[in-house]
Amino acid sequence: MAENASTRAHTGSRRNEAARAAILTAAAELLAEHGSSGVTVDRIAAHAGVGRQTIYRWWPSKDAVLLDALVHSAEQAVAIPDTGTLRGNLEVFLGETFAAARTERNRRALIAAVIAAQDDANLEQALREFLARRRTALAEVIEQSRSRAEIPGTAPAELVVEQAFGVLWYRILFQPNALHAEGAAELARALTTQLSAV
Repeated sequence: MAENASTRAHTGSRRNEAARAAILTAAAELLAEHGSSGVTVDRIAAHAGVGRQTIYRWWPSKDAVLLDALVHSAEQAVAIPDTGTLRGNLEVFLGETFAAARTERNRRALIAAVIAAQDDANLEQALREFLARRRTALAEVIEQSRSRAEIPGTAPAELVVEQAFGVLWYRILFQPNALHAEGAAELARALTTQLSAV
């Protein structure tokens, strides 16, 4: 009997994770297609094939779902690398970030979130938290190199993080065709030089 109960619990866990993934995917797709104002919990539930009570079991609001969808998408696509060198890590991190932002669904979702955040304080806060998490991830990449004494302690990590995401967002908004691996590698080289030259 205990073995059967354990098996049922494991299967339920897989179902829960599958439902959560479906909800996050649905939220990202709807945000990209309709913008925040066109997304409701009911629409997310219908698109994901779940009941709305399933969504409220894990998230308190639509904005919380949208934020989690953006975070999930970014963190699935871009992990913190460890190639052994700053330049290598930056090339991987920026390359994967550019690649994730280049997909039409993700790019449209990010732009839609920025536009909607101008008139929605809750979504603005959610977007700020999302962006802060991505900045923290890149800062961690730089700190790994500082801890290895690969770059000096005075290296301007915060400024470099801002520059990296400044380039990313400029290209998301105005030059999506420049979100390619070569551009990411070029940016990685420039930022490595800046961090190492102090």
